[in-house]
Amino acid sequence: MDVIELLPRLHLLRFPVGQAYLWRDDGELTLIDAGPIGAGRPIADAVTALGHTPRDVRRVVLTHFHEDHVGGAGEFAALSGAEVLAHRLDAPFVRGERPGPEPRTEEWERPLHAAALRQLPPGPPLPPPSLTELSDGDVLGFGGGARVLHIPGHTDGSIAVFLPAHGVLFTGDTVAAAPADGTPVPGVLNLDRALLLASIRRLAELGAEVACFGHGDPVLSGASAVLRSLGAAPDQPTGTPASR
Repeated sequence: MDVIELLPRLHLLRFPVGQAYLWRDDGELTLIDAGPIGAGRPIADAVTALGHTPRDVRRVVLTHFHEDHVGGAGEFAALSGAEVLAHRLDAPFVRGERPGPEPRTEEWERPLHAAALRQLPPGPPLPPPSLTELSDGDVLGFGGGARVLHIPGHTDGSIAVFLPAHGVLFTGDTVAAAPADGTPVPGVLNLDRALLLASIRRLAELGAEVACFGHGDPVLSGASAVLRSLGAAPDQPTGTPASR
């Protein structure tokens, strides 16, 4: 796992498949997403290497239920005691009560979907010991007041998290960076691409300076302008990542 400092308060945790973000408020930490199965211990080790303890991570906010984002959540919660949070529509899948719906893939997306599945460790994720359900408009106690935005399209319960005090936005897989050249693109492997594009247009109106994506390098300046350009994207993007 690579640990990359993006801002003095923000680190990117990059796994062989998937990534997460670690936000710091003085001695208290928040994890956005939790990587694939097996990521719990590497996350704890990264937190320790940064001069904290796993118990300094008070919460894990999940942007959606896909395995490369929630796989390590239960593992890390067991190590740290962190609260795990997800949108109420994706919560049953995070808890392991039933399998989540498969993306409605176009023909051009099917090789991406197969490649993504091959990269994931086998087996179901360990469910978190408890789960706090989120709704649109909730405000969380980090980053000077973190706003939860329900942005369906990639999944029905996808969320973004916006820190207005810092201009930082976490988009989950609603937006990604293409692996070939890092160009931001609308997310792929969605339940409803038209709804996803509408969600991107909503995110563009927030005025974010920094946008942290579910896959690929973040945008560290001028994020709102980038998001505005993506909201009018064509039906079939090019150079898109094999994300899930």
